[in-house]
Amino acid sequence: MPGLEALQSVQYVTVKGKRFAVLDAEDWEALIEWLETLEDLEIARQAVAALGKAGGDRERAGWLKWEEARRELG
Repeated sequence: MPGLEALQSVQYVTVKGKRFAVLDAEDWEALIEWLETLEDLEIARQAVAALGKAGGDRERAGWLKWEEARRELG
């Protein structure tokens, strides 16, 4: 279920005067996945914009070479 649909499936309850949003666990997981995808897309947009500003030069854009990235992750 896409994130917007998960948001629309929210039900509300009031307990001791406080209002809570209740989601099915599967809808919650779909919402988290959707938000993570949006975050990843924003990171990719920023990277492409930085590459454009650097005239296509990956090093000037701050991109690591694959070997360097592997070392940092490894």
